[in-house]
Amino acid sequence: MLILQLNDSLHICPHMEWTTWIEVLAVTLSLTFLVLLIREVRWCWPFGILSSALSVTLFIHTKLYSEAILYVFYVFIGFYGWWIWSRKHQAGEEGVEVHLHSNRSRLLAFVLGSAGAGLLGWWFNTNSDAAHPFVDATTTSFSFVASFLEAHKVFSVWIYWIIINGVSVWLYFDRGLTIYSMLMVVYFGVSVYGWFDWKKKLKVVKA
Repeated sequence: MLILQLNDSLHICPHMEWTTWIEVLAVTLSLTFLVLLIREVRWCWPFGILSSALSVTLFIHTKLYSEAILYVFYVFIGFYGWWIWSRKHQAGEEGVEVHLHSNRSRLLAFVLGSAGAGLLGWWFNTNSDAAHPFVDATTTSFSFVASFLEAHKVFSVWIYWIIINGVSVWLYFDRGLTIYSMLMVVYFGVSVYGWFDWKKKLKVVKA
């Protein structure tokens, strides 16, 4: 029995070290992205792209398949955001300004997020061994919406991120991703700060 336990430990440890290394590096890049995003520095996007690319493998391993799909999307939205912000900069403009969107746009965003959550959750619940498929799908679907709003600097994006990050604290911790769970705690706090910071900029723009 002791030999079997020792063999199991030797088999598991290298794998845990690999996933931990990926998790730490992805988290470091994510934090760099978030700080630069709030400061509206366009070079935030390359850090977000690298972090997202590393995270895809990690989420597949922990059976959070909706999250894996989300982070593939994050890679593409990273290039999209970088292109939008860089285009404004190269044109000699101040950049994309923080702004509100219409009630119709708010409703559309909510409907798309809800529909995506339902469909994605149903598919993974029926066709895979996904953990918490509907919770995972909900955070994933609304993160798609929030990422698009983020690239266009829509002020209400922070409301989405506050809720998403709060739920993700539990989701990641439940799957053994302790470092990512701690990152979501930081993200939650920074999202609240981002809401207040962009609110000030919104007032300046409106004035």
